[in-house]
Amino acid sequence: MNPSAAHAALIATYRRAAAEAAHKSGLIKAVATKGPKAIQAAVETAAKAAKRRDSYAKKLAILGVDLKE
Repeated sequence: MNPSAAHAALIATYRRAAAEAAHKSGLIKAVATKGPKAIQAAVETAAKAAKRRDSYAKKLAILGVDLKE
């Protein structure tokens, strides 16, 4: 299945969101020595990024685009 240009743009957005979510999850380890408030802020930021990623994945699933890599 060849996705249309709109699908391609949405796939690219999903991949950027997935990379951002992975990066923000990694930041949790980096701020572990900074204290509980920094950890909590990093966890909340990572959760928001994961939520955005999941939202794009859901939109792509509705369009019938398979994201398995």
